[in-house]
Amino acid sequence: MTIYSLSIEELKNIVKDMEVKYQNINLIDHVKSRLKSPKSIIKKMKKKKYNLNYKELIEKINDIAGIRIICPFQENVYIVRELLMQNPKIQVIEEKDYIQKPKKSGYASLHLIVEVPVETDMGKVYVKAEIQIRTMAMDFWASLEHELKYKNSNVTKQTSKKLLKAAKVMKKLDYEMSVLANETR
Repeated sequence: MTIYSLSIEELKNIVKDMEVKYQNINLIDHVKSRLKSPKSIIKKMKKKKYNLNYKELIEKINDIAGIRIICPFQENVYIVRELLMQNPKIQVIEEKDYIQKPKKSGYASLHLIVEVPVETDMGKVYVKAEIQIRTMAMDFWASLEHELKYKNSNVTKQTSKKLLKAAKVMKKLDYEMSVLANETR
């Protein structure tokens, strides 16, 4: 787990450097990080029917370490994405754009699976991590949706429909806030 913790720190440093370099643009509101617990990793591996060994863990589980970059506006999400893609320390393995194509539930976010270099006693190793980039509105919705759906087993179809409706309102709010920001610049 230590190398995954170090990968989070490396990603946070990359983002801090980006924030300093582009501080006049106000690209990022805040950054969150998380490290999956061993119990959560095993649960995911069992759910996906992976063999419970280190090789499968490293090859198939991409989100043990992760950071979430929260941006004020949707256009900032794509600027941050571009800056991360151009960063020589990051190797992008996969990208999923749930902003352009939200999940059926209404979930919207941009995900990058990356490899980031981590210095160890045995030298440099590349560690997989997930970067989620989203707006404050998307983060608000996703946090509440997670609280309702994943920590509560009795979510009805009606509740799911209401969550989808709220996601559409969130998308409109993001758009309106971007329009307002552009009008004031």
